[in-house]
Amino acid sequence: MFGNYLIGLREGLEASLVVCILIAYLVKTGRRDRLTPVWIGIAAAVVLSMAFGAVLQYGSAQMDFESQEALGGSLSIIAVGLVTWMVFWMRRTARHLKAELHGKLDAALAMGTFALVVTAFLAVGREGLETALFIWTAVQATSDGVRPLIGAILGLLTSVVLGWLFYRGALKINLAKFFTWTGAMLVVVAAGVLAYGVHDLQEAGWIPGLHDVLFDISSTIPKDSWYGTLLKGVFNFQPDPTALQVGVWAAYLVPTLALFLRRSGGSAAPRPAAPAAATEKPAV
Repeated sequence: MFGNYLIGLREGLEASLVVCILIAYLVKTGRRDRLTPVWIGIAAAVVLSMAFGAVLQYGSAQMDFESQEALGGSLSIIAVGLVTWMVFWMRRTARHLKAELHGKLDAALAMGTFALVVTAFLAVGREGLETALFIWTAVQATSDGVRPLIGAILGLLTSVVLGWLFYRGALKINLAKFFTWTGAMLVVVAAGVLAYGVHDLQEAGWIPGLHDVLFDISSTIPKDSWYGTLLKGVFNFQPDPTALQVGVWAAYLVPTLALFLRRSGGSAAPRPAAPAAATEKPAV
């Protein structure tokens, strides 16, 4: 549940920042009449994300076991790739997000109403699709459709509240540090999703080694215990993983986390002005 809360919070906050920057820019430049196309684009992105999640859920329910495992494993790996790209991209562009969106919005205003709709749709839609995909893979991993969804919804609601506070100027936050810490936690969560995806592909027969269990601590950490459920929900922990699962988990987590933290820590060191820029609030 915590992992899905983190996904909802992280992706929702990105979308909230985008929305408040776009709206605040139009309001401050006296273009309130162009708010409607922006809201239409945002609404279309939300509907598309919900439809994408519904298609994944309904479509997978019509498949046999092997096909479900193959689909779940493949999409888990894709989701990990998207989330990894997202955390690196956001860490790199967080400080310049406002200027980048203003430039795109100016270009869209010059092109007309449809361009405004498309700009808002693309700005929010990416986060929505990533969220739907990652949450779906988490639901498949836990075999519990309730708690992952509750966690994600709570994260999204929190991000909406934070976005509103940003817009009103009531909340200040160091975005560089926020995206660094949440990004690092998401890398850990993604490592568990990747290991789960590999196990799914093993069960589908796409990858060998299903019965090559590296260790089994089910007696110490039962899957149906509260702490086993907690570890499963947060880290996709499995007490009896295969050797390939553990190998893939370590091969992804160690270098990815090290690279992410090294670049996060080193990017601000040579430039004294960077910390001041990082604390700039998104509301304009």
